[in-house]
Amino acid sequence: MIAAAYIVLAYLIGSFPSAVTLGRLIWHTDVRKHGSGNAGATNAWRVLGWKAGLTILIVDAGKGALATGIVPNLPLGVPPFDLRTLAILCGVAAVVGHVFPIYTRFRGGKGVATAAGMLAVVAPIPVGCAAGVFAIAVVASGIVSLGSILAAWTLPIASLLFAAYSPVSYPPLLFGLTFALAAFITYTHRKNISRLIGGEERSFPQLQLWRRLRR
Repeated sequence: MIAAAYIVLAYLIGSFPSAVTLGRLIWHTDVRKHGSGNAGATNAWRVLGWKAGLTILIVDAGKGALATGIVPNLPLGVPPFDLRTLAILCGVAAVVGHVFPIYTRFRGGKGVATAAGMLAVVAPIPVGCAAGVFAIAVVASGIVSLGSILAAWTLPIASLLFAAYSPVSYPPLLFGLTFALAAFITYTHRKNISRLIGGEERSFPQLQLWRRLRR
């Protein structure tokens, strides 16, 4: 029951509908009624502009970091797990909350930013590698979904490589988690993948910095 209290609290934090709430309060727009209809940072960027998208991205990542780094340390009782395991479980709960938020009828974002915030707390080096892959993919293609999918799969691969060839150690749960998250994020991007295959996925040319350098 004590572990459930931590996990439920983390889920509720992850469920905070940042794109919907901030979109309505600040920009007077429900992002779910525009663009792709997704309640995430990418669609907010598409509909409301880069300032809104970046703001929501930071908030979404903050939800994952808060649930992972702060919630397990709250005095809710003694959980049946060690602190690192509890932190990972709380982080996963926050990601699930972001994708299936109770506040907006379980229709949320795709979980990338919240997962990144969570993993930045428990595995900062693999997250740095994933962030680099994301940046390269987005700058090269201008397609955020492509960068998100590639970054998601970079995480488990980088975690395994660092664990095998460096003094860095990670709990076994992390490896299963990163592979599961990569599969989960791929699933939440299934429509994007279909559009990528069909050459119909929308890109953001302003993110393709290499084009500007060629001018």
